Amino acid sequence: FAGTPWCAPIKVKHGDVSCRTPRGEHYRNVMGTRCKIRCKQGYEAPSSEVVCMASKHWSSNYACREIRCPKLSMPANGGYKCSDGSYFNSRCEFFCSPGFSLKGQKTATCQHSKAWSAGVPTCVDMDPPKIKCPNVKDKWAEPGKLTARVTWDTPEGVDTADGILTDVILKGKPSKSDFPEGLHKMSYTVFDRAGNKGSCRFTIRVRVRRCSPLFAPDNGYMKCDSDNDNYGATCNFKCTGGYELQGSAARVCQYGLTWSGTDTNCAAMNINAGVRSAAALLDQFYEKRRLLIISAPTAANHNYRFQMTNLQHAQCGLDLRHVTVIELVGTYPAQIGRIRHMLLPPGLALQLRLQLQIPQRSFQMVLVDKQGTDKQRYPFPITSAELFTTIDTFPLRKDEMVLQQEAGQTCQS
Repeated sequence: FAGTPWCAPIKVKHGDVSCRTPRGEHYRNVMGTRCKIRCKQGYEAPSSEVVCMASKHWSSNYACREIRCPKLSMPANGGYKCSDGSYFNSRCEFFCSPGFSLKGQKTATCQHSKAWSAGVPTCVDMDPPKIKCPNVKDKWAEPGKLTARVTWDTPEGVDTADGILTDVILKGKPSKSDFPEGLHKMSYTVFDRAGNKGSCRFTIRVRVRRCSPLFAPDNGYMKCDSDNDNYGATCNFKCTGGYELQGSAARVCQYGLTWSGTDTNCAAMNINAGVRSAAALLDQFYEKRRLLIISAPTAANHNYRFQMTNLQHAQCGLDLRHVTVIELVGTYPAQIGRIRHMLLPPGLALQLRLQLQIPQRSFQMVLVDKQGTDKQRYPFPITSAELFTTIDTFPLRKDEMVLQQEAGQTCQS
């Protein structure tokens, strides 16, 4: 039995084997035979040498097995593809879900040492979310207003990564607000969970329809509401005392950007000197003009001449205070009355003296207010400054002064 094989013959797939026996080449696989195992690249045996033992078994397993690396873990929000699983030389490529970017090595290879050449990368959300701003058309202000209400839908942001957006922030006034005339820059900003931000901009333009501007007529006032010339604005006109309003007292800026009505003018008062009585003459000035009646026995009267010279230089102040001067000079029947360049018939002049109880033979001045009340009498000439100070204390005069100040009406003196 000496040459009888003892252990099973060794066959190694994916490698080769060389044995040494204690008794020379012919006695293979007998007890005590030592065999060296060499595996092909990419394979390994549990041990590099086996011995045939008394139990007729080899001392350990000798198969050449493929080298294997530990299974790779999946990156969060990503994955990988490998050329040959976890086996030797397998090349694995990592990828990330849409919206995420790879941080780390893109590939890993299973090495002879059973370790991967690189660690598993991470997938990071680097993509900013996207947001599309509304497209708001120009808005026209409503009639009588200088603002427009503007409404739009809040845009939805879109995130490429996990689809979760933390907040949408609007810079500017919110939708459904009233915006004043002009250009308004707005923007929306949106953030995702990773803190990336996306933004968009849009502008809102509010326009106001306007008519060409109107101006106050000479010897008159204009007061407009709203913004003076915008669609829906109304302008009201008034004439100063003794001027008659011609045309429209009120005009409105219409949708077609034209003013309603007709041009407004203030025409000088038409005095009718052909009336029969003093009362009828004075009636024409009622609530329109103040009267200063200057009476003198002759044109040569020095008080009269002094007074007329003094008033000549004060024409603007008289106009500003709505004063009409009536002169009564001479004694009946040779007397004449006059209002500026207009002559009054002698009979009418006499009636005026009688009605106002003015003596014919001496100088006298009478100041009559707009209500027809005899306010002040002067038996001697006075300066225009004194006269104006007196008139400026009259009740109606206060309101007139306010209007004249607003309109910038003054005398340069």
